[in-house]
Amino acid sequence: MTEVIPAPRSVVAGSGEVRLTAHSQVYAGTETEGVGHWLRTVLRQATGLPLREGRELDDTEGDGIGLQLDPELGPEEYRLVSDWTGVLIEGGSEAGVFWGAQTLRQLLGPDVYRRAPLSRDRTWAAPHVTIEDAPRFRWRGLMLDVARHFMPKDGVLRYLDLMAAHKLNVFHFHLTDDQGWRVEIRRHPRLTETGSWRARTKFGHRASPLWVEKPHGGYYTQDDIREIVAYAADRHITVVPEIDLPGHSQAAIAAYPELGNTDIIDTTALSVWDNWGISANVLAPTDNTLRFYEGVFEEILGLFPSEFVHVGGDECLKDQWRRSPAAQARIKELGLADEDGLQSWFIGHFAKWLSARGRRLIGWDEILDGGLAEGAAVSSWRGYQGGIAAARAGHDVVLCPEQRVYLDHRQDGGADEPVPIGYVRTLEDVYRFEPVPPELTSQEAGHVLGTQANVWTEVMEDHARVDYQTFPRLAAFAEVAWSALPAPGERDFAEFERRMAVHYRRLDALGVAYRPPTGPLPWQQRPGVPGRPIEGPPPNR
Repeated sequence: MTEVIPAPRSVVAGSGEVRLTAHSQVYAGTETEGVGHWLRTVLRQATGLPLREGRELDDTEGDGIGLQLDPELGPEEYRLVSDWTGVLIEGGSEAGVFWGAQTLRQLLGPDVYRRAPLSRDRTWAAPHVTIEDAPRFRWRGLMLDVARHFMPKDGVLRYLDLMAAHKLNVFHFHLTDDQGWRVEIRRHPRLTETGSWRARTKFGHRASPLWVEKPHGGYYTQDDIREIVAYAADRHITVVPEIDLPGHSQAAIAAYPELGNTDIIDTTALSVWDNWGISANVLAPTDNTLRFYEGVFEEILGLFPSEFVHVGGDECLKDQWRRSPAAQARIKELGLADEDGLQSWFIGHFAKWLSARGRRLIGWDEILDGGLAEGAAVSSWRGYQGGIAAARAGHDVVLCPEQRVYLDHRQDGGADEPVPIGYVRTLEDVYRFEPVPPELTSQEAGHVLGTQANVWTEVMEDHARVDYQTFPRLAAFAEVAWSALPAPGERDFAEFERRMAVHYRRLDALGVAYRPPTGPLPWQQRPGVPGRPIEGPPPNR
């Protein structure tokens, strides 16, 4: 079998190879021109071959590449045939053709991922093979938290390329939190003028005595966001923005103190939070707050065309609402039972507001508390139970349980693991993750849109640390999200490891600072920086 990751549905090997030459051409049929441009660009960079644009499919005969649609295939399904006539990739849509082109790239060898040729006289060849393939899930996601540690735009574009190389298609962009606001909102300029930077940063877990005593910050202009969204779309990735409310909002309150519970605290004294954890400072349940965030979301909708908009909704501490006469009066006015009902009112307002504009709200599983508006979806993070409850109530769900696919969790129990957080989640653990809870009926399981790996960056101070925590486990996750199960509950990890031996060379060519199978390299360690390890195995469900 070819060393393709994620594993294709069907592979039939042939006995020869297609060699790319100075005469090879790439033909892109109607509605596949974007894939043709992308493929010629990356192959030209790595091979140095001209790979001219073919005018007819016959131009590819023998040593060329053809791309075209086949309406008989599913939307993201593709067929790749490499034989004596050349390479032909057909897809049910341009997305399907693009995923087939990603597979072809893997077939050409690890050095095809480099940005310049290592040699001008080497042979580039794809084996004769027929591959038929389609994804298991429509939502194959990666969440990247840029609020805790900002990732400059070029780093975000790089991660979109890494996602595409692994056939992931949803980029959940966590843009706001207590520790920073990362997107320009023109009608509320202080969100970035004040909210996008903090005076210092905790180094390690929140119990650590260590600090980085320098300002940290950054944000994306609206043009940056447009570029990111367009770059993702060219790679058939949907960008889902997250704007947190009503908790995880201290950066917004620091910028606009009137958003906070001003009747019980002096919100003008707040700054963007420099520590980790969950801030007690939450949004005040006022009409002014609703109007403010409606203005935020109006600009967000103009930047992100995605069906879903994420509103967070998790870890909203309610002590301020309990102590606030204004919040208690609002609970009584609305006829709510308690503070949980007040959070549900917040979420319900924006679910209806987004629905009226043709969008759908999605939030972390706490938004189920108190009932959820029709059409809203759930990111199930506290285990499987939120996903099970959401699916049984008729809501769509994305499974991303902390115990399984939070990639900030440590990869090994060794003492040299940098800033160890949470449970040990090895490459094999992630590979054996099963997104669909067996408790669901087939009808209920139909509400599982897919799955997502989450990268929270409290202890990831730069892109090399993000790489270390994310890879190679994202490769295992990608196979979970894309490839059908060989049989219920069965995946062959030994066979996956065999393919990973080649995939590590692809990651090397891409410049990914992954965790080696033998453990962290000296410069990947963080001796003396306290983490938050949790002893024992994580819960099974």
